[in-house]
Amino acid sequence: MDRQEVEVLAIGAGPANLSLAVALEELAPEVARETVIVEQHDTVVWQRGLLLPWSQSQVSFLKDLVTRRNPRSRYSFVNFLHETDRLDDFINLGSFTPYRMEISDYLSWVARNLSEVRIQSGRRCVSIEPCHDADGEVSEWLVRLADGGEIACRNLIIGAGRDPHIPAEFAQVPRERLIHSTEFSSRIAAFDRDAEHRIVVLGGAQSAAEMLWASHQEFPNAQCTMVMRSIGLNCYENSKFTNQLYFPSFVDEFHAALPEARDQLLREMHRTNYSGLNPALLDVLYRQMYLEKLTGADRLKMITMSEVAAARMADNEVVLTLLDRKNGGSEELRCDLVLLGTGFEREMPKVIRDLAASVSMDEVSVSRSYRMNLPPNVRAGCYLQGVNEATHGIADSLLSLLAVRSEEIVRDLLSHQPAHQLVATVPVPS
Repeated sequence: MDRQEVEVLAIGAGPANLSLAVALEELAPEVARETVIVEQHDTVVWQRGLLLPWSQSQVSFLKDLVTRRNPRSRYSFVNFLHETDRLDDFINLGSFTPYRMEISDYLSWVARNLSEVRIQSGRRCVSIEPCHDADGEVSEWLVRLADGGEIACRNLIIGAGRDPHIPAEFAQVPRERLIHSTEFSSRIAAFDRDAEHRIVVLGGAQSAAEMLWASHQEFPNAQCTMVMRSIGLNCYENSKFTNQLYFPSFVDEFHAALPEARDQLLREMHRTNYSGLNPALLDVLYRQMYLEKLTGADRLKMITMSEVAAARMADNEVVLTLLDRKNGGSEELRCDLVLLGTGFEREMPKVIRDLAASVSMDEVSVSRSYRMNLPPNVRAGCYLQGVNEATHGIADSLLSLLAVRSEEIVRDLLSHQPAHQLVATVPVPS
């Protein structure tokens, strides 16, 4: 059986762990040489479920893996454009927000160009166990992989993201009739392009709207209906004042705030990310609906202030029971396929909850430096990325914080290893 021993093992080769890999290479190269990232897929792709040709990021290219920590890094997005001979074209585009596929290409480029950290693709983590010594101390984690291999590590970084949310109402609907946004691009291609599908999209934010528009364009004979709890689609809030709350410096302020203040901040910032749409896509959808009313095509519909109270199969159809939140009435909506723009589970991912249970912990929490708070007998370290919104703010799962957070994790990791020294980032002249 394949077994490795490493200093640091990172689970998931997404933006969070790639940013960490770059920080290790630039700040602690000796640790980087003893670091491995395992990725369950064979390739490094960003938001592979919604990697649509026309989709744009909502985040500035300057919020890449490294620029806010080290603007001179060879791993910056600007250098990626330079190395791939596309810098002039991007400058001429006149946009701060790259296309989503462009960011995905950038992440793949970084992964290929790491010089010290090793990425092992096609390796899925199935369990994490503490390694107890004779005195009951835990100095290592043992990670078991789906291919039968094992990796023991002294420090674990979990950056695999949250689990997709599949509403309980769909428990009786066959999985082939449901597509979550995280798997849309790969699974939608299996459906007949010319068939007269009846497609229902559940949700009212960016991912749901992208699936709605992509389905409308891909299936010219399909009836596409969006069902949402809100009163209608809205642009996301993106004023310069609210965007200040995505600054890395705001994490300290949020972390120190009273619990009720954190709750208010999260509620009010929800519309800056989770419950809004890109203005351009909002305009496209409205214009399409306007044109269809004008021509009588009527393929694109929206049902607002409604929620799915139940879902079942009947006569080879998916039957949704919709509850009208305005008058309390209900109606049935029959369809062939349901696309779920329902986001992610709010609770910690199962792999993290299982790890906590393995060391007799009922709740999961982290320090300001993202190190998991573990029992005194556990000397092995574990850092959590992208799942700490409740204590570190709404930007925790987004690109905005990656560069600075990576340095904070590296510094904390080294503080628990006195033998290692931090390499100073080259300062930028003022």
